[in-house]
Amino acid sequence: MSSNILAIIKELANLKQLDQDKIEKVIKESLSMVLSRKLRIENELEIVLDYNKNYLAARFLKEVVDKDETLGQMSLQEAVYEHNRHAKIGDMIKVEISIQTLEPKIIKNARLEIAQKIKRLEEERKMFDFEKQKYQIVYGKVKKVDTNGYTVDIGFADGLLPVEEQIENEFYKIGDFIRCFVLNVKKRGQELIVILSRAHPEFVKKLIELEVPEILNGEIEIKKIIRDPGVRTKVAVKAIKDDVDAVGSCLGPKAIRLEHIKKELHGEVIDIIEWSEEAETLIINSIGNDLIDRVYLSAKGKYARIIVSEENKNYAIGKNGKNVRLAAKLTDYKLDIYTKDEYEDKISEERRITSHVNELDGVTQKIGDILKEHGYTSVQDIYKATVNEMKNIDGIGEKIAIKLKESSKHF
Repeated sequence: MSSNILAIIKELANLKQLDQDKIEKVIKESLSMVLSRKLRIENELEIVLDYNKNYLAARFLKEVVDKDETLGQMSLQEAVYEHNRHAKIGDMIKVEISIQTLEPKIIKNARLEIAQKIKRLEEERKMFDFEKQKYQIVYGKVKKVDTNGYTVDIGFADGLLPVEEQIENEFYKIGDFIRCFVLNVKKRGQELIVILSRAHPEFVKKLIELEVPEILNGEIEIKKIIRDPGVRTKVAVKAIKDDVDAVGSCLGPKAIRLEHIKKELHGEVIDIIEWSEEAETLIINSIGNDLIDRVYLSAKGKYARIIVSEENKNYAIGKNGKNVRLAAKLTDYKLDIYTKDEYEDKISEERRITSHVNELDGVTQKIGDILKEHGYTSVQDIYKATVNEMKNIDGIGEKIAIKLKESSKHF
């Protein structure tokens, strides 16, 4: 029986990839637990296990009694004839019993206890294995599709690619192979749950690391990734050494490295951007340095106005505003894009808003007071008003109204 248990345990250890020392601990703990129900503390139970000799036994003290009735007792007759001819009632005699000689019920209970503990060990090993794979890329096969998402066989466990971690307009069927990012590993009762993602920005980062050895060897650093899954991703990179071209290395010869990543993401646009500590430079790189004419940074707050040509405006903004929105997140700046004429109009408007009506040419104190009394306090109020609205104000008239209107246009 003992050799049978050891053979089973060795097979399980190899099959389940469990540590043999832990298996030995499981055997000892399980047998101790089962045998302790038959013994008392003073029996001083000890489990002896020797893998090399394929030997498994229980060592403990038996109390000498007139007639033994429990596992922890020994009859006086047995004690005298088999152990010590001077033995007497009350003596404690150490014995070592091979597990195979124990009653079948004890063996059965021990096996059940060992099986349960090995199952827990396997779960812990799985948890450890997948904890190591957390935030890594795994490759698996879709085995189930339902409202919760895709169930993917990734080896030791099934992974769940939930709806919220999928890329819109990506669809898979049972049997398809899929690459995912391990977002989280957790236990729900006795069940191991591996949460997968294809929408997380780190998925793109890991794909780039697989394609660009200069990142893994530390020559290039990925500073930041901003992503709109399935649409566009911006990746800011920085060379650690001056002689390394960070953007060129990420693209690869004829942009082949980038093409591999885009293929995995089914055509998602990937912008590789040179990182800069200078806000203006980073903004230009993020939008596209071939699209920008000039950048004006606000003196207060993280706000910038970007000047582009009429033909470049749509490219700078991007489809549905994606390019400028991602650039804003990457740079941590609020970004507005204007053509030169739009920018000048905007500046003029702001100047009119913040300028008092008395600053207009031809506005005397008396006219200023009249205008203020009727709700015209800024130059912008005059600019937006019509001549007809102002000429009917007592003390203004048509001639002054026309002059005020013209003056506001050229303010």
